[in-house]
Amino acid sequence: MAKKIWQKFGELSNEEAVNLPAGQEGKSAEDEFREELPFEDINGGVMDATTPRRDFLKYLGFSTAAAALAASCKIPSRKVVPFANKPADVFPGVAKYYATTYVQDGDVLPVIAKVRDGRPIKIEGNDLCSFTKGGTSPRAQASVLDLYDMYRLPHPKRKVGDKFEEIPTFDQLDKMVGDAMAGLGGAPVVLLTSTVTSPTTKQVIAEFLAKYPGSKHVQYDAVSYSGMLQANEASFGSRAIPSYNFQAAKVIVSFGADFLGTWLSPVEFSRGYSYGRKIDEKNPTMSKHYQFESFLSMTGSNADERFTHRPSEGSSIVLALYAALGGSVSAPQLNSKLQQAVNKVAADLKNANGAALVVGRSNDANVQTIINAINQQIGAYGKTIDWSVPVNYRQGIDKDFNDLVAAMQNGQVGALLVYGANPAYDHYNAEAFKAAVKKVKLSVSFTEKIDETSELCQYLVPNHHYLESWGDAEPKAGYTSFIQPTIYPLFKTRYFQTSLLKWSLPTAQAGGNAAPDYETYFKNYWTTKLGGENAFDVALQNGVIEGAPVAASAGSFNGGSISSASAAIGANKKGGTDELVLYQKVSLGTGKQAGNPWLQEA
Repeated sequence: MAKKIWQKFGELSNEEAVNLPAGQEGKSAEDEFREELPFEDINGGVMDATTPRRDFLKYLGFSTAAAALAASCKIPSRKVVPFANKPADVFPGVAKYYATTYVQDGDVLPVIAKVRDGRPIKIEGNDLCSFTKGGTSPRAQASVLDLYDMYRLPHPKRKVGDKFEEIPTFDQLDKMVGDAMAGLGGAPVVLLTSTVTSPTTKQVIAEFLAKYPGSKHVQYDAVSYSGMLQANEASFGSRAIPSYNFQAAKVIVSFGADFLGTWLSPVEFSRGYSYGRKIDEKNPTMSKHYQFESFLSMTGSNADERFTHRPSEGSSIVLALYAALGGSVSAPQLNSKLQQAVNKVAADLKNANGAALVVGRSNDANVQTIINAINQQIGAYGKTIDWSVPVNYRQGIDKDFNDLVAAMQNGQVGALLVYGANPAYDHYNAEAFKAAVKKVKLSVSFTEKIDETSELCQYLVPNHHYLESWGDAEPKAGYTSFIQPTIYPLFKTRYFQTSLLKWSLPTAQAGGNAAPDYETYFKNYWTTKLGGENAFDVALQNGVIEGAPVAASAGSFNGGSISSASAAIGANKKGGTDELVLYQKVSLGTGKQAGNPWLQEA
């Protein structure tokens, strides 16, 4: 006879109800702690529910049906590896923790996913990551809700007329796309993506493009750092971005860079910044923070001294600071208040003896060139700025994308494959891109949800959510973070990389079982690289692999572009009566998760 476990004496005595209010005597005892999902009609009883605000947010963008579906899914336990150092207060069988990585638009955050009853329910930071130190962002926290988004694509589709129709199987999809690519007549294939930080994905892309001569990979960032990349190429010969060590800076100067909120890597920078702002016996002095900006940012609200200015004055202030530090340029004219601020900041930077850092938000390569010269002047390179560990967060170059649009308009692109980018929504000249897509013979979008760009494409191939995926990311040189699934895929989705692997084969084999899949490719890559499955399992448990620390490098600075950058800034047009500042919200970023109720509520 099976054992019976009673939760209360009422069950032992077979009472039908236990201390129920009058009028509810017929309610079963086992229903006492049941929490029903709110299926009231949105126009009817939802506002009368016990928690109307949260229920309304559920209806706003996410399906209770998806959550119910997830409840019946099983974790692929034979593949994923639980986080090794789980919290001491977690009892076995109640919840498991898996190290994974939140990746979006080049942002990389090693995280821990809490999984209960086969469903990921909470995201926290991974303490084993040396530069985020367990930190997360609002978007990473809310990403668990995106898994259950009712607007996720449930299966592949193709455009028929003005509507999309389901493609029953991926084999059929592969045959359709394979035939279309075979009919391009040698026209190049272009893969348009957001910044790719994954080592294995970059290798898959390289192998795919090798099958199509003349093809290329273009990276596009909704919030561009192209100016910084180009300035660094001119100043250091490297189209990359160095690491910034805010912890080592005694004086911090920011020209509009919201490094605590949205600029480059705010989770990492917030951790480093906080150390210098805490006073104790070991650290008796606090870092000094100056902020020049045209709107109140999160970073500006934390500054010791904040100076406001018109947007059109920003580049002149940067040039004025370089002149005040002894740079051989003509100092622009500023109003007395701003000039006094520049003189004060210059004096503090000189007194810091290299323990200082200057950063800027501008996407103008000329402004970033002068900022590089300032950091060289104050001795920041090799101390607060490290070229030995460049970062990979943003790799897109504006000119590459503009050249792509021009090539598409001229009929020089045979196929356009889009992954993680939505220029039809967030590019300043979206109309030109939309018109150019229509001149491409084949267009495919690898997307989780239909967006403005995917609506223009002929084929939609839904990608896994990152909580359903295998993968990797290299946010910094020598630092790798792993992605592993926490739940079996809810819909008929497939890895973007698997599609590239299959489409790399001859048309006759494209839909066959012999085609590799990304899960196997990923495991083989890292098992070989790490020296065996045991090492691979340990890497998955920890979630991160970090190389041995290396001495900070100052790089090799070349000031040859300073004079031309100074002249270009001096020739800038002055602003009019009204000026506009465009900025990101900390919660919504570029808007890719704009339908997430938690972020909307924030």
